[in-house]
Amino acid sequence: MGELIETLADGLPERTVVTDPQVMEGYRRDEASFCPAGVPAAVVRAESTEQVQHVLRTASAFRVPVVPQGARTGISGAANALDGCIVLSLERMNRILEIDPANRTAVVEPGVLNAELSRAVAEQGLFYPPDPASWEISTIGGNIATNAGGLCCVKYGVTSEYVLGLEVVLASGQVLRTGRRTAKGVAGYDLTKLFVGSEGTLGVVTQAVLKLTPAPPPSLTMVALFPTTASAGAAVSSIVAGRHNPSLLEIMDRATLRAINSYREMGLPEDAAAMLLAQSDAEDPAAAVAEMGKVCREEGAIEVVEASDQTESEMLLEARRMVHPALERLGPNMVDDVCVPRSRLVDLIDGVAEIADEYGLRILVAGHAGDGNCHPIIFFDADDEAETTRAQQAFGRIMQLGLDLGGTITGEHGVGVLKRDWLRREVGPLGVRLHDGIKSLFDPDGILNPGKVF
Repeated sequence: MGELIETLADGLPERTVVTDPQVMEGYRRDEASFCPAGVPAAVVRAESTEQVQHVLRTASAFRVPVVPQGARTGISGAANALDGCIVLSLERMNRILEIDPANRTAVVEPGVLNAELSRAVAEQGLFYPPDPASWEISTIGGNIATNAGGLCCVKYGVTSEYVLGLEVVLASGQVLRTGRRTAKGVAGYDLTKLFVGSEGTLGVVTQAVLKLTPAPPPSLTMVALFPTTASAGAAVSSIVAGRHNPSLLEIMDRATLRAINSYREMGLPEDAAAMLLAQSDAEDPAAAVAEMGKVCREEGAIEVVEASDQTESEMLLEARRMVHPALERLGPNMVDDVCVPRSRLVDLIDGVAEIADEYGLRILVAGHAGDGNCHPIIFFDADDEAETTRAQQAFGRIMQLGLDLGGTITGEHGVGVLKRDWLRREVGPLGVRLHDGIKSLFDPDGILNPGKVF
């Protein structure tokens, strides 16, 4: 290890390589605290593509694993360290290199925060749609690694739809440039999309060319409360199947509403089985919100509130923003990320409730109703071995439920360590062999984030 550290340090500026155990402790894991994490040999806080190249050349020479990291906001263990690895932190590569209004593109380094990019392009009348809940603290590189989604996915889609090209350092230290800056381009295989969602297992992204859109008009929000999950699900189906195009369509179950009220008294009716939040950024958002409110009433909503201005819209959205802090207050949890066809959303929510009863656990459900992506959150006492085991079993049951309903084990959080075994079930033996073949081509010695995804 001494020779490894010396070789790393020889090609990097002073204080780039960190070996202090107390400092390295902060780089051992992402937010999936229940996933295993090792102790790295060193942390390298890279500031340039050339420095990333040096790290990967050194790692290849010594056959040492490299774990790329951004802001460590993930919840699947994809950024967790391995014993003796090099943690390659990209958070210092945080420059917005270019914003091009004429071509509606931006070029950024991986450490740029999502919110910083969104605000920078908004100053020029442009919009970067991907908006994970962690947008204030998550990096573009991490968003690309997991193909992150967010609240606006129902209308605008996920990260992969906005990544035009990449600069990637391969395990050998070679630099690969994929994609394009043009609005169209079909030359060769789409290597760009292959890297998006690969969770650092194929290469390390050091630059990204991103597609921007014109900034939408100010949006308005609607909230609808339902007596049953079935009526809420029917409203979701009717909204999406109709001529409505919400820019946000979220759902929260009764348990989530109660958790929010316990965190901050917002007056949410705890007798409602589910709450829908819909938003429109159409040219006439008031009319669009009114139409969606009418659909909700027709499907049995017991109360519908439609915002008349931006201030009211923000107040209505406050409940959705409170979900994460409310959950943190409740203690250790495992966040699932199942995505099913929208028509099976009610089956998923009701199925999760049955699993909660069966295992005697508290499981809350919130998520992106507009695209069928729900996040069942399982709470458990980490000091209680029996309860922890039940939580893990319930997690697996929810995974299987999602697959049985024609869905997928992850809509936006990625696989990491948490869902590695379940990915094999989803893609099947042939899919596994093809994935293994791609991995071997890009990373023949298996040093890039080993043990993650597969």
